[in-house]
Amino acid sequence: MAKSTMDFWFDPICPWAWMTSRWAVEVEKVRDVTVRFHVMSLSVLNEGRELPAEYRAKMDAVWGPVRVVIAAADQHGEEVIEPLYTAMGTLIHPGGRDDWDGVIADALAQVGLPAELAQYAHSEEYDEKLRASHREGIEKVGEDVGTPVIAVGDVAFFGPVVSPAPKGEEAGRLYDGVLAVAGVPGFFELKRTRTTGPVFD
Repeated sequence: MAKSTMDFWFDPICPWAWMTSRWAVEVEKVRDVTVRFHVMSLSVLNEGRELPAEYRAKMDAVWGPVRVVIAAADQHGEEVIEPLYTAMGTLIHPGGRDDWDGVIADALAQVGLPAELAQYAHSEEYDEKLRASHREGIEKVGEDVGTPVIAVGDVAFFGPVVSPAPKGEEAGRLYDGVLAVAGVPGFFELKRTRTTGPVFD
């Protein structure tokens, strides 16, 4: 049987996408699946929406990381997305950092990418490609979701939202389950109240 591809759309600044991404890379270890990462943007998603002032300010400030990821992929190939995301995500989430320019500079250095890529954090040069990648993911699930978006073949969904990220065979069972549920025609939603924040273990 051919290996499946899990297409995974993320914004580096989203803690819940980070948690799900750690589950996704765990799934690669226990199922015949390759994860292929793509960018989407919470800033793009929230354009034109009425938001609380504090959240609006954050959305206006967080273009940088995703712009740099899309620029790096364009100039150095899509294979740099996963390590750059992992470097950024580790600094932002377990590391607790929100100095976006500093995070970008340190992440680029960690993965051996040119420091000059940081300039694209404050440039609109790659915004068309960023928006195209974002649109590709969001068109699979609709506008009333956030990040992450996952697609495996013809099955696409938002989530799963997990904390902490399951490990080993537990990660595999969750993968089997979400594919089974999301693959049912006419199925739309399961949800329960979150009782914990992201657990970065």
